[in-house]
Amino acid sequence: MPSSPRLWANPPGNSPLPLPNGPVWFTANELVELSFPKMPEKGEVSLDDLRDYVGRFRLENEKTLSEVVDLNKRRPLLVAGELANPYRLCDIAAPDMPLIPVRLENICRTWADNLDSRDVSPGIHHVTIAKSPGWWERSFITLLELPDMKKLVSWLDGQRPGTWAPKRLADGVIRLENDMDLMPPSIDDVSWDGVQESIAIGIPDSNGPKLDLTSIMIPINTRQGCYNSRGRIVRCAHYPQTEFHETLFRRGSSFKWNQVLDCI
Repeated sequence: MPSSPRLWANPPGNSPLPLPNGPVWFTANELVELSFPKMPEKGEVSLDDLRDYVGRFRLENEKTLSEVVDLNKRRPLLVAGELANPYRLCDIAAPDMPLIPVRLENICRTWADNLDSRDVSPGIHHVTIAKSPGWWERSFITLLELPDMKKLVSWLDGQRPGTWAPKRLADGVIRLENDMDLMPPSIDDVSWDGVQESIAIGIPDSNGPKLDLTSIMIPINTRQGCYNSRGRIVRCAHYPQTEFHETLFRRGSSFKWNQVLDCI
C-alpha cells in the first residue's frame, strides 16, 4: 500500500476503484495500515460499542486509534464509493479518519444515474445503495464529527445542491467484517425472472455483529436514484465504472431512490 494518498492508484475512469484492501488510517499526508482488534462477541453492537471497537485498531507504531484521535464525538458514515478512496479524500481535504471494513447484507452498492462531469469527460458515476435480498459484499465505514460528515456528503453534490442526502436505512444489515478475502456473489449467481432478482447461493456465516442502523448515516442519491438497466440493479461489484459507462449506461434510465430503498 502506498504511504501517501496522492500515490494511490486512482485513474478517474476507474473510480471508485481501487479501494483499500483492509482497514486504513487516512490523513492528508499519509496512509497507515491498521491491525484488527478482537471482534466483539455480540449479536449486535451499539454506537458506543462501535467506537470502542474502532478505537482498538492498532497503527504500525502499535498505538491504538483511541490514543491518536477522540472518537467520542464522531458518528459512523457508510463510505461505499469515492468517499472510501484515499486519493478522493485528499481532493476533498477530508479530516483524519479511519476506514473500517464492514459487510453489507441484503443491500448492494450500485451506480447513481446522475453523471458528474468533474475530473474527466464523460465524468464519474457516484455510488449509492439499493436493496438486494440475499446479496452481500464488503464496504467501509468511517467515524466523523457531523460538520465533517456534511462536508463529505456535500462534495457528492458538486454543482447540484440537494442531489445527495445523508439517510438512515430501514433495509438491510451492516456488520463488522474482518475477512478481507470475502467475495460477493458472481454475476452468474444472480437470476432474474422478469420482475425481481434472486441470489442462488446463501449468505456466508457472519464474522462480526450487526451495527445499529439508526446510528449510521448513508449518502443516498435522492434526485434520480440509481441506474435502471431494463428493470435490474447494476451492482458495482460486477461492473466497474468504465465498463458500466461503455456497455450499459443510457441517460434517463433510473429508479427513484424510494423505489429501491426504505429509509427511517
